[in-house]
Amino acid sequence: MYIINEQLSLRRPPEGVLAEHIRPFGKWAFEQGYSKQRVHRRVHLAAGFSQWLERKRILVRDVTEEHPPRYLEHRAHRMGVFPGDKPSLKQFLEFLRCGGIIPAKKLNCGPITPAEQYVRKFEAYLQDQRALAPTTIFHYARFVRLFLIRRFGNQAIELETLRAEDVFGFVQQESVSAPFRHGKHIASSLRSFFRFARYGGLITTDLAAAVPKVAGWSMSGIPRAIAADQTQKLLSSIDRRHGKGRRNYAILLLLARLGLRSGEIVRLDLDDIDWNTGSLKVCGKGRESRLPLPQDVGAAIVEYLRDGRPTTTSRRVFLRHNAPIRGLRDSGAIAGIVRFAIKRSGVQAPTHGAHQFRHALASQMLHHGGSLKEIGELLGHRSIQVTTIYAKVDVDVLRTLALPWPGGAQ
Repeated sequence: MYIINEQLSLRRPPEGVLAEHIRPFGKWAFEQGYSKQRVHRRVHLAAGFSQWLERKRILVRDVTEEHPPRYLEHRAHRMGVFPGDKPSLKQFLEFLRCGGIIPAKKLNCGPITPAEQYVRKFEAYLQDQRALAPTTIFHYARFVRLFLIRRFGNQAIELETLRAEDVFGFVQQESVSAPFRHGKHIASSLRSFFRFARYGGLITTDLAAAVPKVAGWSMSGIPRAIAADQTQKLLSSIDRRHGKGRRNYAILLLLARLGLRSGEIVRLDLDDIDWNTGSLKVCGKGRESRLPLPQDVGAAIVEYLRDGRPTTTSRRVFLRHNAPIRGLRDSGAIAGIVRFAIKRSGVQAPTHGAHQFRHALASQMLHHGGSLKEIGELLGHRSIQVTTIYAKVDVDVLRTLALPWPGGAQ
């Protein structure tokens, strides 16, 4: 008998070139929250794959992405293949790679173009020197890549040959019939790239100054906020009898009471909560601050941590409830929780997104006499100009700013 752990054992020890890694893989799969049945299937697949590699005389160092499909084709003729076998075997290979047992995955991307070489250097600069978020880096690189390809194609990049009309023409062409935000993002991306190029000595002229300003009125809209009574209805609708519901309730409270961004909630660690002082450290979008933890929010988090959070070594506060057990992937996970809760509860909400709770909190604070400075500090705004948009949602406040009509009331 070959024992994986106290929950699972095989009738005989595995064989083949990967036999010694079957038990660690099975234990890891249990740690990720997979059921006994699913771990059993994964272990049997891994053991069969190991035997097949031995028969084919394939060494561990030579294992590549092409081997699992070949094994599954062989297996299909003998005992059949289930829909989950392909991703399970892929997961086994990833486990082996992470442990340095088999070589890293080889990417067959072909030669890197001159434009891509510049883009990668730019991305490294944005990450290392500017510490920008991955999403911001992606969008900056996307527009810069488009500009370089449009101007130089696959030829050598000669930035010194660029002129102001090249930059102006590209921004003008890409901004035609597009939302003004699109044009603004293009302009911001190019300015950042040209500053990087000048900083690195790639150009001597200030091409960043040649990037035209794109007309737009960023303060023209009014923030769409969910009403206070609808927020309460939404919170009351959450089924907190199970762990997933307790997690979602705590997340929605963080959105509603503290106005946190989705990414800030995703990145919350257990060490960010100071239970002695009743405060929460928030990191994201250029800020690291400590906010007071409201009593109801703290109680909801405690309820989730004590009776709802899966057992794991992860330090993230909020975790997936399906295997593999790990922290929520990104802000899209929070958006999905909000969208599902709104649809299920039937509340009247202006959007299905998470940002409406930040708008609602800011509007409520303003209505109860909070200053724009206080609102900006709570929401983590880097400039008071960002916060001033909330003044537009409070008509009474605006009336105090209005000048009297010449000649008296009309």
